[in-house]
Amino acid sequence: MILREFLYVDTDKVRAMLAQLDGGVAEEERETSREERKNTVGPRSVAQHLQVTGMERYTQKSMGDALFPMLEDALESESLIRDISTDVSDVSQWNSGKIREIAPPGSLVRITAKGSLFDTRYAAGAFAAFASVAGGLQGMGALPAPSADRPGPKGKSGQQRQQRSQASANAAPQLEDAITDFHAMGGIDSETLRSMIRMARGLFAPGLHLNLSPVGSGEVLIGSRLQEGRQYLDSEADVLFARYGTEKQEWTLVGSVGSYGPKDTDFPDFDFNNSDGTVNRARFADALNGFMKSLGGMGFIDLPQHPGFSVIPFAVYRAIPRNWTLARS
Repeated sequence: MILREFLYVDTDKVRAMLAQLDGGVAEEERETSREERKNTVGPRSVAQHLQVTGMERYTQKSMGDALFPMLEDALESESLIRDISTDVSDVSQWNSGKIREIAPPGSLVRITAKGSLFDTRYAAGAFAAFASVAGGLQGMGALPAPSADRPGPKGKSGQQRQQRSQASANAAPQLEDAITDFHAMGGIDSETLRSMIRMARGLFAPGLHLNLSPVGSGEVLIGSRLQEGRQYLDSEADVLFARYGTEKQEWTLVGSVGSYGPKDTDFPDFDFNNSDGTVNRARFADALNGFMKSLGGMGFIDLPQHPGFSVIPFAVYRAIPRNWTLARS
């Protein structure tokens, strides 16, 4: 028996799939018996006395954590899911293109591999906290104050910084705007941190991502975006990272294969005009989708990158290891 520590469960999707397999999902158990006594007040001739003996007991069993293991067992019994953990850890399988044959888009898979969590919002908050502490320490004299030959961030003058601040105030607020100016420390300054967050916003759309790296070289990324509002994913980003950290650890991801990153990253031809001067809507949509596919293949936007793929998650969990010393005793 596997004891799981769930990070994420899409309970709606799990219930829907169980309903297809088993014709429904039991949510609670109820057992009831009743004890009732009733007296009516009135003339002796019409006075009534009723007594029903028994007892009432209500028991509700939440299926909670049992829902997903039920689905996992049902999928395995029907041979609808495949564990590809060993396959994706073999670099030769990726080089030969076998992975796509083993797990085509839409197939249900289980992958256990080293992976880490990433959230652009948490990174922006951490950088903002660092900038605040650095500015505070410099203001208190705990760190060297800037000298005349050591200007502020990226050598910007006060006027330039004021112009940038004014532009930010007029635009919609972004995550990087929370990073305040401070004087460079160890080659890191506020503009560098803001640039990192701008990149992160494009590479990983704000939200919690699970990035699995099954190949030790780090050349393959299996990505999964964990949708907020699902069971277990009810903590703020900073709470999740305080609990699980940023280091890689072993996670199990169960879900359906979404799409693979494109091998060809050439930009498409933007030829979507008909001969009569009208716009061909189908070719226009294909051209834009092709352009975004190329950007994703180049790593510029939040889409799978070759040779990796995306997974639509049903559940993410860690297996709780047994204490073999106690188990054997």
